[in-house]
Amino acid sequence: MNLGRAGSALLALTLSLGLAGCEVTNDVGGSTVSGSDSKAKAYSGQSATKVLDTLSVKGRSANTGYDRDQFGTAWKDVDHNGCDTRNDILKRDLTGEKFRDGTKECVVVSGTLEDRYTGETIKFTKEKASLVQIDHLVALQNAWVTGASQWTEEKRTELANDPLNLMAADGSSNSSKGAGDAATWLPPNKAFRCDYVARQIAVKAKYGNWVTKGEKSAMSGVLEGCPDQKVPTAKDAESSAGADSSSGDAGSDNGGDVETPGAFCSDEGAKAEDSDGDTLTCSVKGDDDRARWRSAN
Repeated sequence: MNLGRAGSALLALTLSLGLAGCEVTNDVGGSTVSGSDSKAKAYSGQSATKVLDTLSVKGRSANTGYDRDQFGTAWKDVDHNGCDTRNDILKRDLTGEKFRDGTKECVVVSGTLEDRYTGETIKFTKEKASLVQIDHLVALQNAWVTGASQWTEEKRTELANDPLNLMAADGSSNSSKGAGDAATWLPPNKAFRCDYVARQIAVKAKYGNWVTKGEKSAMSGVLEGCPDQKVPTAKDAESSAGADSSSGDAGSDNGGDVETPGAFCSDEGAKAEDSDGDTLTCSVKGDDDRARWRSAN
């Protein structure tokens, strides 16, 4: 078929626009998702400040059309392990968990949370479940107005259930945060703020969300106090919502590097220090059969 010069140019432009609008997808964990996993690997362990500088800076888009259901049913079993995401995160973040009989260690009915947002210890029970909530570090409504309104439902569902973006937290703190970004809300526990904004940066870099001018300014202000802060690795997200990502993978014998009490580790007997200079030991204790950084006292 002879399209002629004008027809060929029009066809080339059409194909170009069509390809630009396509989203390359990969089959990960049984669900079709965007190429966000490869982005996460590319940024993993890099300087949080440098990764922040790669994010686009724009104003918020309209909140029109936002609904929690746009991010999939809460909570789904996206990894097909027989447990929904909420219970996966409770199991990951609590210590001394007990499970409902007959649920194959799935439904968490009690446990203890060393809360990162407040620095307090919270006893979780199903009867008082609101005391511990699962927070989206990048709130779903914030994600909506910084790019997610243009995503597929599959990609939004991936974000809503991504361990990197989820953390068991004090219920009242989570409620006060609402849909706020770093410009409007930061954890009351100042010792956790560097890790908090690094996690938000990692999530936004992974999924391609942008930041507002005020949000970037607030994040940069926090990171000025921890210039060596790194964005977390995928391993950090899988093992602990509160792992201190500034010193690499938790569990190595860091010889004095800063770690967060309660964060998971792998080499029992390894030594580290917390942000106050107190010695921590990687150990198993009591009903908690997982190794964590614990105070020597």
